[in-house]
Amino acid sequence: MAATAAKQAQRSATERHSAVSEVPDELRADVRLLGELLGRVIAEDGGPDLLADVERLRKAVIAARRREVSVDEVAAMVAGWPVERGVQIARAFTCYFHLVNLAEEHYRIRTLRARDTGEAPLPESLAQAVGELRHDLGADEMARLIADLEFRPVLTAHPTEARRRAVVTAIQRISTQLTEYNAPDRGAQERSEAHRRLLEEIDLLWRTAQLRHTKLDPLDEVRTAMAAFDETLFRTVPRIYRSLDAALGEGSGTREPLARAFIRYGSWIGGDRDGNPNVTSRVTREAVLIQAEHVLTALENATTRIGRTLTASAAFGGPPSPELRDALAAAADDHPELATELATRAPREPHRQWLLYVAARIAATRRRDLDLAYRSPDDLLRDLRACQASLAATGAPRQAYGELQHLIWQVETFGFHLAELEVRQHSQVHARALAEIAEGRVSEVTEEVLATIRMIAWIQERFGVRACSRYVVSFTRSAGDIAAVYELARHAAGSRAPVLDVVPLFESGEDLANSADVLTGMLGIPAVQERLAAGGRRMEVMLGYSDSAKELGPAAATLKLYDAQAELAGWALANDVRLTLFHGRGGALGRGGGPANRAVLAQAPGSVAGRFKVTEQGEVIFARYGHPAIAHRHIEQVTSAVLLASTPSVEARTAEAAARYRLLAERVAAASERAYRSLTEAPGFPEWFGLVSPLEEIGSLRLGSRPARRGLGAPRSLDDLRAIPWVFAWAQTRVNLPGWYGLGSGLLAATRTGGQEPENGTEPGPGLAELRQAYREWPLFASLLDNAEMSLAKTDRQIAARYLALGGRPDFADQVLAEYDLTRRLVLEVTGHSRLLESRRVLSRAVQLRDPYVDALSHLQLRALSALRAEGELAADERERLETLLLLSVNGVAAGLQNTG
Repeated sequence: MAATAAKQAQRSATERHSAVSEVPDELRADVRLLGELLGRVIAEDGGPDLLADVERLRKAVIAARRREVSVDEVAAMVAGWPVERGVQIARAFTCYFHLVNLAEEHYRIRTLRARDTGEAPLPESLAQAVGELRHDLGADEMARLIADLEFRPVLTAHPTEARRRAVVTAIQRISTQLTEYNAPDRGAQERSEAHRRLLEEIDLLWRTAQLRHTKLDPLDEVRTAMAAFDETLFRTVPRIYRSLDAALGEGSGTREPLARAFIRYGSWIGGDRDGNPNVTSRVTREAVLIQAEHVLTALENATTRIGRTLTASAAFGGPPSPELRDALAAAADDHPELATELATRAPREPHRQWLLYVAARIAATRRRDLDLAYRSPDDLLRDLRACQASLAATGAPRQAYGELQHLIWQVETFGFHLAELEVRQHSQVHARALAEIAEGRVSEVTEEVLATIRMIAWIQERFGVRACSRYVVSFTRSAGDIAAVYELARHAAGSRAPVLDVVPLFESGEDLANSADVLTGMLGIPAVQERLAAGGRRMEVMLGYSDSAKELGPAAATLKLYDAQAELAGWALANDVRLTLFHGRGGALGRGGGPANRAVLAQAPGSVAGRFKVTEQGEVIFARYGHPAIAHRHIEQVTSAVLLASTPSVEARTAEAAARYRLLAERVAAASERAYRSLTEAPGFPEWFGLVSPLEEIGSLRLGSRPARRGLGAPRSLDDLRAIPWVFAWAQTRVNLPGWYGLGSGLLAATRTGGQEPENGTEPGPGLAELRQAYREWPLFASLLDNAEMSLAKTDRQIAARYLALGGRPDFADQVLAEYDLTRRLVLEVTGHSRLLESRRVLSRAVQLRDPYVDALSHLQLRALSALRAEGELAADERERLETLLLLSVNGVAAGLQNTG
């Protein structure tokens, strides 16, 4: 095993040298600039000795990767510093990662813009997808697919964003100044000022506390998510529609749009109360009101801006349409003072008058001025379309179908509620509530369930059914779990019960296998029958990736989820149901993460059908929606994949590959699950995991409002742990076990003739060629191995071994490391790669460049963790200092590795 570790360390050094040599000049320049400015700030604040210590550690971890010094020597250096010095150094590396992440984001944006020359569609863009659809489908088939297209991202508050909001905003200010500094048209004085401002903002980032001092409450999480809407989503969404419209036909912006609004945002933030007692009916009410305030403000500002630009005079463009003229007259009758003011401000500019009147009505809607307010988004859309039709009739199609069309798309997408707030609760809570109601003794928990349903009714009365109607039941085991919600609704509100679409959530392996039977039972529920009839026989089912992966391991869970998708798609076809599968995916690979567009193309045939709904969690929200250019690219990639995955040709190829390699996949899944369970279900494993990882301390990071585990005390089994801290803690140990463990055993078993387990040795057998074929031909299998390869690339064997040794169970440590070695070797053999991430140069470069600096933080974390885990009592102040160092290092490692939860 030691020889294996030495070979891998040497290989890592070679790979890192290769990665460094591939860094583009523009990226290298930005990293150097930001790093030098940070170094200057550190020296000014902490003295040159602090900067010297930071540099010593930086050079030492790089030398350790080159095998020029041992990790023991690095650990000794770190141990020789006072804890306070370790805290300062951890802050330095954490700030450095924030700046490197920013530099890479800027380079990615520049690269996207440089590639978009207009000469050919970008790969994975809507324009390219439409071109392929035209080749594969007839005009009617293509029109139906475009008409049915839906993309539903659902923002969740799952606590995987380790950065404080203050840190995020500081980084955004640095980003603005870096853009100014690099702008090619800036003069010397402007560039000098941008440089000064960069230094000022980096200095402020250094002085900003990285750790939260107070725990987030759910409304803090709602307000944090609003930043993505305010800064990116509101403006990006109509541009996506414009991209599709332009791809569908010439003349976009001068004709009626061919693209419809197909994106609908959802949110669990303030609605997900499963295991979170902090989410109450009052919180849900406030969450909707906060969302409404933001979207109505945005709509008011956009309408005012567009209205002010419509300065075309009736003297030159002709009079408004009779419909708009009548509407203006009615407005003058209803609100004479406002109409007179607008006519004075915009004489002979009827379209300008009208849109400014509409903006005043939106403002009144926000203020709850019922005399002037709109009753619904449909009323607003009617007024906007009246203006659009009038402009088109007067010979101004560019004004009719340009920015005004963007505003119409925004109203269609966001309404007055911004995102549909979805409620989630555990099936057992409902069962207990019904039992208590039958007995006549209602607890506070049950009363809160009833209050939540009454609050849904209030939201629907205020903002419409679209604002809140989905009720997700986690751990759905039977149709009775769905019927329970409808029965509770009758108890809560009687004849005024809200419209509810109750969504089953299948999470365990057993529940996934039984999912179609549960849906069959749901068809017998009268309330479900009513919703199917009213909604065009639409139904939604949620699949949980996190808990299934935690239970079965990554390989077995992947196949189980695929089988469930295939069975549910067949069930829907047989029962004339338009099924939407809601994918509960996390950001990390151990929770179903990875590139979303590749995941879509790997779905079971018939399970997409032009519709894709998925959770967007934690750090993923800001990684994907923090910048307009990146958000635009992400949404286009996912949407293009949804369109292509829904074509008969792609479905046929996927179905053929799935049938051909079905037995092979079953052998991989069965053996991988056995290997995974042999570790995670072994006596003493949960306790060992608690010792080798910062699991206990992660709860002190105050990442979110939700408790980190079910129940109190140390975890006694994996069931006690939520999937997020399970994955987050393993990432901190540099093991990343949830993303790959068991796969190596599965691949090895699949190489054996007839699927027989090897008696001796770990060399692959003759089935290796079939595995390689499956990797080339079956998107699901390729996605599984590619994601595992990414997770393996973020694993560091030397550092991981030091964490695993903390648990005092060398048998567990050896088992984990042996499976890592096997998995790494066989993944490379099957993919045909000579090194991890060989085919993904950009990601490989990012991982290899970060690794040594993550190593530095890991050594600091190990120093703190070892002391906290050592026998003997620690003084309270010493424990506090060590916990601060530990938590700062956790924060920094999360910034370095990125998708950690």
